Amino acid sequence: MKNKFLIFGALFSLSTVFAQNDIEDARSFPVGNEVTITGVASDGGELGNAIRYIQDETGGIPIYDFNLTNSVNRGDSVTVTGTLKDFSGLLEIDPISTLTNHGPANEVDAWNINIVDLGETYEGRLVRIDNVTFNDAGSTFSNSTNYDFTDGTNTGTIRINSGTSMNGQTIPSGAQTIVGLLSEYNGLYQLLPRGMSDVFGYIAPDKKIEVSVDGVPVLDGATVEIGTSASTVFELSNLGVNNLTVSAIDFAGNAAADFSTTLSPGAIGGGNTESGSINFSTTSNGSRLSVLTIDSDDPNTPTFTLNLYGIGTDNLATEPTNGATNLSFGNIEAYTLNVDYDASADAEGYLVVWKKGSAPTGAPVDGTEYLRGDVIGDGQVAYVGESNSFTPRGIRANIDYHFTVYAMNGFDNFVNYNQVEKLEGNQMSGGEEIGNYYAGISSTSPNLIGDLTNLINPHTRSSYFMYKGLMMDNFEVMDTTGGDSYVICCYSAERKVFSGAFDWTNTGFSREHTYPHSWFPTHPANSTYGQEEIEYVDYHNLYPINQQEANQPRGNLPLGVVDEVIFEYLEGKRGKNANGAMVYEPSDRNKGNAARAKFYMATAYHQKTTPGNWGLPTNQDQEILKQWHFSDLPDSYEIARNELIYSIQGNRNPYVDSVDFACYVDFNAMTYNSNGCNGLGLSTEFVESNLTIFPNPSNEIVYVQLNGVEINSIDVSDMTGRKVGTFTTSNQYVEIDVTNFNAGAYLLNINTEHGNLLERIIVQ
Repeated sequence: MKNKFLIFGALFSLSTVFAQNDIEDARSFPVGNEVTITGVASDGGELGNAIRYIQDETGGIPIYDFNLTNSVNRGDSVTVTGTLKDFSGLLEIDPISTLTNHGPANEVDAWNINIVDLGETYEGRLVRIDNVTFNDAGSTFSNSTNYDFTDGTNTGTIRINSGTSMNGQTIPSGAQTIVGLLSEYNGLYQLLPRGMSDVFGYIAPDKKIEVSVDGVPVLDGATVEIGTSASTVFELSNLGVNNLTVSAIDFAGNAAADFSTTLSPGAIGGGNTESGSINFSTTSNGSRLSVLTIDSDDPNTPTFTLNLYGIGTDNLATEPTNGATNLSFGNIEAYTLNVDYDASADAEGYLVVWKKGSAPTGAPVDGTEYLRGDVIGDGQVAYVGESNSFTPRGIRANIDYHFTVYAMNGFDNFVNYNQVEKLEGNQMSGGEEIGNYYAGISSTSPNLIGDLTNLINPHTRSSYFMYKGLMMDNFEVMDTTGGDSYVICCYSAERKVFSGAFDWTNTGFSREHTYPHSWFPTHPANSTYGQEEIEYVDYHNLYPINQQEANQPRGNLPLGVVDEVIFEYLEGKRGKNANGAMVYEPSDRNKGNAARAKFYMATAYHQKTTPGNWGLPTNQDQEILKQWHFSDLPDSYEIARNELIYSIQGNRNPYVDSVDFACYVDFNAMTYNSNGCNGLGLSTEFVESNLTIFPNPSNEIVYVQLNGVEINSIDVSDMTGRKVGTFTTSNQYVEIDVTNFNAGAYLLNINTEHGNLLERIIVQ
């Protein structure tokens, strides 16, 4: 899956609203959307029992499911509904909600491409590359190993899977043809052959046309960005063994007169190349478009087409006549949302600027190409590309995001924006969706710990390996200028900037256990059944950390306050506390997060082995953790993170949702503490900072939600002081039905164990 968008993939077609009627359309939807596709499987179990690559005439995409896909054979036609997911750069459908197997069908032929075409356009497809040689020819293939091949100039990679029976087979010498499914892993595109029959000696065709522009082979139907270049190198080659006859070379379109070529029709001998140029000259402004067609007796490609894009004397593409319309938002959660808009009638792409809290000011400058993350005025580029739907990265909870959409035409420094008909709108991201999750749970009950343990277990086991695709790529990873990205270390607060797709090795980061793995009673990582222990892969305990500068210095030390610094990196430090014991102190902004992760682990698993074994060790000062817990309350990041993990694992961290739960637990002994929050000094300011009332105004139901503190009762009075209702509860939320209230303002007197709050609502 691509991480930087090419601005224009189809410059000569009008943008349309994508419909889910083929695989190419389905691939255009943002990650997290549900799609339905119908296609033919190009593999059986060769690449793994859980994965199948599905093809139609427009594209390909893998589907992944341990239970549903293993009955799909190569050549079966299937209809699949499921959710788009980015797995280490590979766009796939996972999970699958329904799969219908229609039985055997005609397989889709492999796309014949060149090494330079190994990229996003053909990801998921069955492809074929001719006339290449292996760098390791003469040695043998091994499972789970990559091997490079070359056409003499460019290099590609194949990967051998254990299901292919290629292990131990000799890597062939000489010119070869390779067929395989095009996959991606962390930015590296890999061909996945299905067996030795997908690698065979190359046989030169009778005649075959190849077209190159500026020395690079291009595919039939490609767009060539001429810009203002007066002359562009243009070559016609015959890859066959016998003469290829080119019968016509023609230009068509409104700007056909602006283009010419020095090449003429005629015969090209086998293995030979005719070199010339495409010439461009114009006296007009704006976009100058023409279609170049090359007719020959190539039996497979009798007409080869190139779309030529020149730029007029004003050095700008033609400005779109209309902007995008009908801005809307979907899949609104605390951690994500989708942005959609109707396409402009004549725009080739869109630039979207966003800002928190208010509409962004400033506008893009014509002739300037922007990348995702670049700053425009007081806003930042959230998206640039040809799609009319996208998902911004790094959404956080309860934030009002404002978007401005500009239609644009052109490329590079010729881009032209319609700055007048800009499309504006805003959307509040989701917040905590606790609902009745904690129904029946009371902090005043001596059974609190066991009740919480039973509530958050069992939950869905994820994978340490899957953390990148599920947690990093669209949530932890954020945009910065120049199309680059960054991720924050939860210990040192380092802001690590990187280019391209996120990769653990390249960034020096890892996902590490806040409650150290060596503290687990169930050490090591894997069970006797070969699966990762569920506690080892619990995402509530895993955070991105700089491996060398933060995780290694921390090791398995308890967290605490460092008085004597021995090692320090940015805001994280290792050293001795006031008692002379070694501790690690994370950055202030992450102290509460770390405390709540430890509280969660001790609670979630303390009954898995002998009760109490999961309690915090005696050298971990729980009082310091509780101080951090209350001084660094859950923020928009941690709330969003809790919701995201809830969507993955199906369980929540109670200490994020209800911060006062921690008062009632002795995390060393894992016993109930009836003293609760007495002595911790919780103020009404603390309570008020965790209060949410929505919607307000309302004419139906008003929800009052208090994060971390139970509501005892709410008295509702009109503005004359007359009480119109009383609502009692022992939960953190109350539903107030105002359908029978007269329109006007009302006061809510909210009673909690830490004091009363007075708030106002409006009934419409």
